[in-house]
Amino acid sequence: MRNIEFVGLGQVDPEALLALMNEASLRTHLVDHDHFDSTSIRAWVKEKEALDALPGCRVRGIHVDGRLAGWCGIQPDEAGFELAIVLSREFWGIGLSVFRSLMSWASEFGHEQVLFHLLGSRPQYRALEKMADKVHNSELLGRRFTTYHLTVGQYVQ
Repeated sequence: MRNIEFVGLGQVDPEALLALMNEASLRTHLVDHDHFDSTSIRAWVKEKEALDALPGCRVRGIHVDGRLAGWCGIQPDEAGFELAIVLSREFWGIGLSVFRSLMSWASEFGHEQVLFHLLGSRPQYRALEKMADKVHNSELLGRRFTTYHLTVGQYVQ
């Protein structure tokens, strides 16, 4: 079994994060943005650390067996709070474990419902559809998403 560790983004090597965030396979599932450079990745980390400081939010880097696998978080959304999971292709298999951790954090914060927006480049997931109270298409930042409305207490293990 792999050892998954969640760390503050300030503990993540910025150059490793830079390489991860510029991976072509990962970028196909993110909103369009310029490739990061060493300056912009540090600014991005500062933005995420500011979100992490907000009540009800948590943003973390993900290390698997000591290697950077991605980042995740509970972030503000215009309708409340949203989940974010961004993983390097090599680590896509840990997504469910990360999702469960996020749902546990959401319960810890007292959130009743969270949203999970998946870019239209990703397939719809039957397991998420079954968990969701509501599923619909949405548009954010000029891109199409499938949005899942998830009741927190039902899925915390």
